[in-house]
Amino acid sequence: MTGERPTGLRGLLPLLRPRVSLGQLTGGLLCLVLGFAAVAQIRSNERDTTFATARQDELVLILSDLGQRSERLRGDLRELEETKARLEQDAQGRTALEEARRRATAYGLLAGVLPAEGPGIEMVITDPDGGVAAFGLLDALQELRDAGAEVIQVNDVRVGVDTYFLDDRNGVRVDGRPLTPPYRFLAIGDAHTMTTALNIPGGVVRTLQDAGATVSIASRAKVTVDAIRSS
Repeated sequence: MTGERPTGLRGLLPLLRPRVSLGQLTGGLLCLVLGFAAVAQIRSNERDTTFATARQDELVLILSDLGQRSERLRGDLRELEETKARLEQDAQGRTALEEARRRATAYGLLAGVLPAEGPGIEMVITDPDGGVAAFGLLDALQELRDAGAEVIQVNDVRVGVDTYFLDDRNGVRVDGRPLTPPYRFLAIGDAHTMTTALNIPGGVVRTLQDAGATVSIASRAKVTVDAIRSS
């Protein structure tokens, strides 16, 4: 019938269900946290009392061991610092040596006392009628220099900063040495730039052709300049 109270086990079930309020749940969690904190504090106190309960001779041994370890670490640190200083000095020395070698090579090439090899051009001036004068060869040399030629050789003569051409009754001389046609210029540098400079309208090639010469210019992946100056 409607409204009758449950009897037997059915009547006990509602009484067995837990009735927990929000306040009770909060209090329980708080107790749990305080319990963990208490355990952690006890363990920390146990660790802190390890040295406090040690005998004097044990403490002396512990301090001695710590001192020896500290000294070893300081020694290792000094060795590392010394090694670092040596490496830095060696690096600076190598850098200075490399720079000195680079400058010596550059000066040697400029002075013409070192052989050289690199990309460039070969220019051959054929002069069957002997119409090419010293001025025309000097003009060719200057044009090559202006176009960025780094190293130049004319026949078997290495060109230097003070190289000169002169006319005499037997033909042309370079640095006092006689030149015999065909005149062969070997120049190390940018082949395209040098070729363009020599072939500009009204430029060196045209001047030499007007003197009765035939000029051929060929790019070379490797040009070997092996003539050197004696002084």
